[in-house]
Amino acid sequence: MKTSDFWYDLPQELIAQHPAEPRDSSRLLVYDRRSKTVEHKYFFDITDYLSKGDVLVINNTKVLPARIFGAKEHTGGKIEFLLLKRIDLTHWEVILKPGRIAKVGAVFCFGDKLKARIESIGEDGSRIVEFIFDGAFEPILEELGEMPLPPYITEKLADKSRYNTVYSKVNGSAAAPTAGLHFTESLLQKVKDMGVEVVEVLLHVGLGTFRPVKVEDVTQHHMHSEYYQVTEQAADAINKAKREGRRVICVGTTSVRTVESAADSVGHICATCGDTDIFIYPPYKFKIADGLITNFHLPESTLIMLVSAFCSREEVLNVYNIAVEQKYRFFSFGDAMLIL
Repeated sequence: MKTSDFWYDLPQELIAQHPAEPRDSSRLLVYDRRSKTVEHKYFFDITDYLSKGDVLVINNTKVLPARIFGAKEHTGGKIEFLLLKRIDLTHWEVILKPGRIAKVGAVFCFGDKLKARIESIGEDGSRIVEFIFDGAFEPILEELGEMPLPPYITEKLADKSRYNTVYSKVNGSAAAPTAGLHFTESLLQKVKDMGVEVVEVLLHVGLGTFRPVKVEDVTQHHMHSEYYQVTEQAADAINKAKREGRRVICVGTTSVRTVESAADSVGHICATCGDTDIFIYPPYKFKIADGLITNFHLPESTLIMLVSAFCSREEVLNVYNIAVEQKYRFFSFGDAMLIL
């Protein structure tokens, strides 16, 4: 299977630059895999497609304001850091620019509360840095940092909270699990009141989610690794639903990757944590997910490949072309799709 098999033509003006207000007013394209039919709704209509006993799996990761701007100590050379992964209390893996001024031993200042020393340089150009500060790191980052919006969003986000879900809890992501951005607190409560069981899992989204697939043979692509966690409570709830024939509907590709990473060959979820580099593409056979809520994804991306495994490549590209014709909004702040 070729990477170019997942190409579709998207007009630039359909790339959403701002989140919908309110969150659940975004449009919703509903695709039924059995009847192969498409419906055009709004996200607040999601309750029409959920039933008592369903399990809705959400990713409770929280995006850090991980983009910070500073200057090199003594020379004043400007630098931009993007925090990727926390190693311990003071050390992080980061990418930065310009790289030429960030040699091992260089020190950078971010205001008067934070410094960073370059400790090592990876083969891919990433750096391991030690941050130097007094007190707690997170409040300083919250004060100094900007949200690490994807490169196709060119306008600054006025409200940082809009790049996090209303149920985000655990700091650690460099990008949002964007399917969940459509839920409001009241809509999520309505879902629970219907008798839908909402189960939380964790996957810290890395910037690798935006990296293009650079090989033509899909099977040769090396998937980036991300930290995930499934608690015993979440595993028990999902296993019970599968035993009883109830649907498990995942909110976002990150939730799908989490539950599929934690599943054994017979479709039993284990309580676990660690790093996953699972790469889902056709003809992957899903063990857990029965339904998927997702945004519209970049052409030739690993995300559209995952969705194409959930339906088929031909079906997904057909639905995407319909979405283009109907002028849906695409990508992080765009509209949503429900596949059942």
